[in-house]
Amino acid sequence: MNQKILIIEDDEQDQKIMKRVLISSGFHEILFSNKGEAGIELAKTEKPDLVIIDTILPGMSGFDVCQRITDGAISPKPKMIVMTGFIDAVDAVRARKCGADDYCAKTSDFKSLVEAIKNCLNQ
Repeated sequence: MNQKILIIEDDEQDQKIMKRVLISSGFHEILFSNKGEAGIELAKTEKPDLVIIDTILPGMSGFDVCQRITDGAISPKPKMIVMTGFIDAVDAVRARKCGADDYCAKTSDFKSLVEAIKNCLNQ
């Protein structure tokens, strides 16, 4: 699979696990940003096929990052998944309003994230 994936996630341990899980799932072009603003700039320059955004980031929420990418005229607009480690914080309506294509809970095995990635990239 040659799709480029940008993950905006501030937890280094989660970054390492996600990278390992995604590589074992056949995704090899993976970029990371640990801050929202830097992730937005990386999305503009790298033009990923998919952006995965954690809801809790330093400086701005993942929902704000998603909205800024949606509004930022990145062409073509990447698919976006909003991800949260707090089950109560999953706000599907808010994620969709911000331009997300999907949302998922962050689990220790990241299986739901891999499924969401495959669904988004196969649409």
